[in-house]
Amino acid sequence: MGLVLALPISFGQVYGNRFLKALIAGYEKILRSIPELVILFLIFYGFPRVGIRFSPFAAVVIGLGFRSSAYQSQIFRGAINSVNKSQMRAARSLGMSNLDGFLHVVMPQAIRIALPPWTNEFTIVLKDSSLAYALGVTELLRQGGYIIATKYEPMLIYLTVAAFYFIVTITINKSLGGLEKKLAIPGFDVKETVR
Repeated sequence: MGLVLALPISFGQVYGNRFLKALIAGYEKILRSIPELVILFLIFYGFPRVGIRFSPFAAVVIGLGFRSSAYQSQIFRGAINSVNKSQMRAARSLGMSNLDGFLHVVMPQAIRIALPPWTNEFTIVLKDSSLAYALGVTELLRQGGYIIATKYEPMLIYLTVAAFYFIVTITINKSLGGLEKKLAIPGFDVKETVR
């Protein structure tokens, strides 16, 4: 959800008018300034006040998704801005629209640049999923709590939970690192030194 929202938000940040840029800046500042747990509580306990109810799982998905979209949009905005402006001019000179130039010329280059910080954000969201515990969603940490309640050693169970998070995080980081190497262009972005 964060990725799906972040891409159009980053497009609006770079290519939008002043009003759209101001609206997006407000959206990001609000979501990046409020702790994730508070966002989850606001969605789960606040929306019923206006007649909208979410299940605990849906509230967690929405909260994690919106918060992550604010951070991911900054990652993609920076990556889009780092692609040389001449790339879009070249696409326009070939008869492409702004959207076609963005999708077929700028975005493929921006994705290569954004992949390392996006991997980091993906890892953060994965670990933040443990906050679902606070809304009663049965995730890894809550399941560990259930096992502890049956008289098992808490330290052993929490170390096991930590090991699960560690294994999943390392596996994903290695996989995305491999994708980053596969998408790398040999010699791309290598600056020539002048002697």
